[in-house]
Amino acid sequence: MAPGEFELGTDGPSVILVGIDESVTASRAGAYAAGLARRQGARMIAVYVQSPGAYVITSSAGASVLAAEAEAHQEIAEELSALADERARELGISMTFITTQGDPFHEISRIAQETRADAIVVGASLKAGHRLLGSLAVRLVRAGKWPVTVVP
Repeated sequence: MAPGEFELGTDGPSVILVGIDESVTASRAGAYAAGLARRQGARMIAVYVQSPGAYVITSSAGASVLAAEAEAHQEIAEELSALADERARELGISMTFITTQGDPFHEISRIAQETRADAIVVGASLKAGHRLLGSLAVRLVRAGKWPVTVVP
């Protein structure tokens, strides 16, 4: 490796990506990642992925459901961003908040690659079906590209 070339995970994380949403475990993951960023002198990137619903638009009622869902996601994103900014100021850490839409695994992976994150923190899934199908955390660990911390 040439001098000055980027290497993931050499002296601890310098960019920590945390997946957040309105769940209790994601809140804990955000707090853990913020503390880790403070202790390591790392930059934190908080990512909220808006997962579109599986509604089929068959009428104007379907369109209004989608519009209400989009509005709810936007409100959640604004609340999470404000909370993340407040915590980052309290801890004196550098933090970027990103909102995106799509599949959480693909979006978090994409953003981690683009930002050259060298650690990912996510909350454990509380959904029973994820034990069979695989949670976001399991999928990220299986990808084997980053150290992944799963916060209960």
